[in-house]
Amino acid sequence: MIGENLTKIILAPCVSEKSTKVQMDRQYVFKVCSSARKGEIARAIKALFNVDVEAVRVCNVKGKKRSFKNVPGKKKDWKKAYITVKEGQAINLGGV
Repeated sequence: MIGENLTKIILAPCVSEKSTKVQMDRQYVFKVCSSARKGEIARAIKALFNVDVEAVRVCNVKGKKRSFKNVPGKKKDWKKAYITVKEGQAINLGGV
């Protein structure tokens, strides 16, 4: 993913009860490209939001089983990234 567009790495912020709870600890949760690595995610966050990244933790999320017109199928697997920023910095997700 060298030279990729930064918006192709960071897809969307994850908004849930857990993600709003961990924001108190300077952590933010994003849905990221499934082939992105921790270093690429950290560089993309730094470039998009102008914050210093302290740590990146990733989690692969399995897609749920669904059926459409009685045909069994499955949603796509995706990757979730927990971003910890340095003390005194924050990411403004109000416009997203």
